[in-house]
Amino acid sequence: MGASGLHVFDMMARAVAQEGTGTCFALLGDANMNFATRLSEAGTRMVYVRHEHCAVAAAMAYARKSGEVGLATVTCGPGVTQLMTALPAAVRARIPMVVLAGEAPISKGWYNQAIDQGPFVTATGASYHALHWPDRLPVAIRDAFLEARMTRRPVVLGVPFDLQHGAWTGSADLPAPSTAILPKVGPVPPNPADVARAADLVAGARRIVVMAGLGAAEAGAAGACRALAERLDAPLATTLPARGLFAGDDFNLGVAGGFSSDVARAVLSEADLVIAVGCSLASHNADAGKLWPKARVLQIDTDPQAVAQRRVAAHAHLRADARLGVEALVQAVPARAPDWRSADLARRIATEPADGSVFAPEPGLHDPRDVVAALEAHLPRDWQMVNSSGHCSYYVAHMPSRPHETFLTIREFGAIGNGTSFAMGVAAARPDDTVVLFDGDGSLLMHVQELETIRRHGMNVLIIVLNDRAYGSEIHKLRAEGLADDGAVFGPTDLAAIARGFGIGGETITDLAELPELIARFAHTGGAAVWDVPISDRVFSPVIRRAHPELAAPQH
Repeated sequence: MGASGLHVFDMMARAVAQEGTGTCFALLGDANMNFATRLSEAGTRMVYVRHEHCAVAAAMAYARKSGEVGLATVTCGPGVTQLMTALPAAVRARIPMVVLAGEAPISKGWYNQAIDQGPFVTATGASYHALHWPDRLPVAIRDAFLEARMTRRPVVLGVPFDLQHGAWTGSADLPAPSTAILPKVGPVPPNPADVARAADLVAGARRIVVMAGLGAAEAGAAGACRALAERLDAPLATTLPARGLFAGDDFNLGVAGGFSSDVARAVLSEADLVIAVGCSLASHNADAGKLWPKARVLQIDTDPQAVAQRRVAAHAHLRADARLGVEALVQAVPARAPDWRSADLARRIATEPADGSVFAPEPGLHDPRDVVAALEAHLPRDWQMVNSSGHCSYYVAHMPSRPHETFLTIREFGAIGNGTSFAMGVAAARPDDTVVLFDGDGSLLMHVQELETIRRHGMNVLIIVLNDRAYGSEIHKLRAEGLADDGAVFGPTDLAAIARGFGIGGETITDLAELPELIARFAHTGGAAVWDVPISDRVFSPVIRRAHPELAAPQH
């Protein structure tokens, strides 16, 4: 130990702690345990998970819910390779995050867990910095947080653990944190000429839909979008990550994309202009171009793009902050008399099911649509909802009363197995709230060990599993191809008993009429629980049906 009495890992912990992220998700090993211990002693709340993937996935949800940079730490070698699913998901969801990973000791000629970590990380789209100069570590850590904030993507730092254990010989003073030097700029207003061109485009359109994404939510543009839609006789819609932004509006079509309802698809098919506000215009958002085949797209964004995911996504652009751009357009266009926004359209939105297909009932098994309708009716409005990935996530996306502020969806990489981690991240960001995770059995079982993490950290998490005893998407695709589905079918696992084995509550729900009493009881007791809801594997979503029209078409 140097004259200051500090190790390098002490200064690393101090540099991270002053960045203000209050929670770190961690799994300890030789290359990070000293640093993580000091970080905890510095006042950062540590959530110790059971798998490295879950550390980064939980940090993703924490960042989305808290507005802070997500923070995780793992050990070197296998600790880093376990991140290869979570990192691209965070990259594609544009989530700012810093991951403190160790590196193999540089003093050894050979080390069993040594790999070249940088190529692994950069292959995911994340940024990697190998930090091998002790005196510069505090500044490098500050710069990593700055990079994460400005680029909105994960930054992974590799620090050899023998270097971390060395004596600190530099100054004990820390550099200014990233928040102190982050550019403090106001929202960007639109150029008047761009507004005029956008107004001309609007004037030439007859059927307009105003669609908002996460950029609109972050800019506080929901009210302006509602005003523009009313002025232009336009229905409203959102991308999947921004679902619920217009909850309660009579003319809210809900999700625009592969998860669109029957009504939304019918309305969007008639549109000749979609005004996309703060949307990345990903392929799924437009259902690969099939959702609005007759429409041109006007994108309002601070970073407008013509091509997204190798397809022309927008035909005209208004570069501006989402709220300021929409407000300027409201002033530039004349009001239209109501026509498309009719009483009949409002009735259809309010009363027609998202998916009107009819499937034959199976004794003892629920239709997932009935399960979601019952949950929508009875779950308290102020509870935090988390939708996982997989086949069942289509149904859960259609809970029209749930606002964006209490509903999290992150599925940009399309991976299952993240739901429990996302619920932990939300629970850490909203410790006074009840968190409800909607997941499938296949997804839950991928990281079922985290039920112990939830119990140990006293998280208030209710996990509701739509259990079809299979990988839902895969069984339907295999059946569509005329192939055996054996490899995607599980046995009848008793998830409620597994939950009780981890020391939390467990229920198997065979009668949906039990839900009000069960919900009331959970609201009173809190804690954590898994509710296993057996559903039919013969009900398949419209997403599957459109991708595989060879499946026997259900009745409408």
